[in-house]
Amino acid sequence: MRNALDQGARSWRKASCSGDQNGACIEVGIRPDGAVSVRDTKDYKLGPVLGGFTLESWSSFVAGVKNGDLADH
Repeated sequence: MRNALDQGARSWRKASCSGDQNGACIEVGIRPDGAVSVRDTKDYKLGPVLGGFTLESWSSFVAGVKNGDLADH
């Protein structure tokens, strides 16, 4: 059974820095309503799927990761 937030994602793409991390990978999908959903690659059939992020909030999160703003302290 698929998670309801997974329904309708046009396509999923693997995060560029996931690589071969022993299953520590995520995928991102854009839904028809423009919302961004995120799922764990190894559990994509069962979920969970995190979703409903606006493109603006997702872009802000990604920029923070790239800038090191979310690094462990």
